[in-house]
Amino acid sequence: MEIRARAPGKIILSGEHAVVHGATAVAASIDLYTLVLIRSSTSSGTDDGLLELQLKDMALVFSWPVQRIKETLPELGTALSPSSTSFLPESMKSIATLVEEQNIPEAKIGLFGGVSAFLLLYTSIQGFKPATVVISSDLPMGSGLGSSAAFCVALSAALLAYSGAVRLDVNNYGWLTLAELELELVNKWAFVGEKIIHGKPSGIDNTVSTFGNMIMFRLGELTRIKSNMPLRMLITNTKVGRNTKALVAGVSERASRHPDAMAAVFSAVDSISKELSTIIQSPASDELSITENEDKLEELLEMNQGLLQSMGVSHSSIEAVIRTTLKYKLASKLTGAGGGGCVLTLLPALLADAVVDKVIAELESCGFQCLITAIGGKGLEISSSCNSSTCHPSGEI
Repeated sequence: MEIRARAPGKIILSGEHAVVHGATAVAASIDLYTLVLIRSSTSSGTDDGLLELQLKDMALVFSWPVQRIKETLPELGTALSPSSTSFLPESMKSIATLVEEQNIPEAKIGLFGGVSAFLLLYTSIQGFKPATVVISSDLPMGSGLGSSAAFCVALSAALLAYSGAVRLDVNNYGWLTLAELELELVNKWAFVGEKIIHGKPSGIDNTVSTFGNMIMFRLGELTRIKSNMPLRMLITNTKVGRNTKALVAGVSERASRHPDAMAAVFSAVDSISKELSTIIQSPASDELSITENEDKLEELLEMNQGLLQSMGVSHSSIEAVIRTTLKYKLASKLTGAGGGGCVLTLLPALLADAVVDKVIAELESCGFQCLITAIGGKGLEISSSCNSSTCHPSGEI
């Protein structure tokens, strides 16, 4: 038996950092996916065999004897629910012990949280059963595109389907969406995984990855919205790492030094997010109306970037991307924490492919990674059609 699930990454269209100070933010799914494949083990019993985790993109394999997991985490099992999952220090210490036994390479130590989340989600949903879990992804890690949330969503969905907690047509050979209540269950479990990885996540990333399309977020309240116009973005990964906590703290410190000025900045960002969401949701039935809306969006993106600069979260690599795209009269802004990471560039519907190719060539010559993606598409999808150990995020075998 094999189950596979894929979940998209996300971008912040507007409102990053300001959302921490009460402004509205808008996030959207992108058509870049993380795929999780679960394949049953050949072992017939539940107390023998291995639980194996394969990270295909990194050529890494981790494995644990099922009996070892059962002895180390006796308090976990399929009796738990997302709301009752224990985060007692003893449980997390035990999980940490199991992860440490794998001798994760020093260069990949950032995987510790993800492997810990994997063990907690697997044992909580699936119990102590042998299996092989294969992970592959289109999303670069640590770049602000929601790779960890996509991993947690796809893993939770695959495990719930595998355990029978969500219904799946085993005769279907294409990608399916789940019912609303099942998506909500997946989202709750994914949030548990995100807490293991990030400590205090907002819930934006896993919600966008689960349900797809777009959400508005303000003061802890998430509102799902739907785009009524096609949106295509060029995502440029600067490959510059950043410390999100330090960047968030820096904005707060600036706000404490200049309370009135920064309050005005946050208020302006709030207005931009609200106007942007209104434009995206407005009908655009012909080329003229689409172009008019795109022009407005470009101005809003440029204004948002200017405000992010005033918050002190831009970076020389981000400015290099913006200068390059501006030569082609394209609007760009950072997405996520800033200080490096990724930059969004709106690609108008009527923009010639030749221009896009030139922009990408110039950016890649600077050492940046470029990805073209549609915005506000599908969320989590699941299938039982994978009958090979070689699976890819696109769904190909």
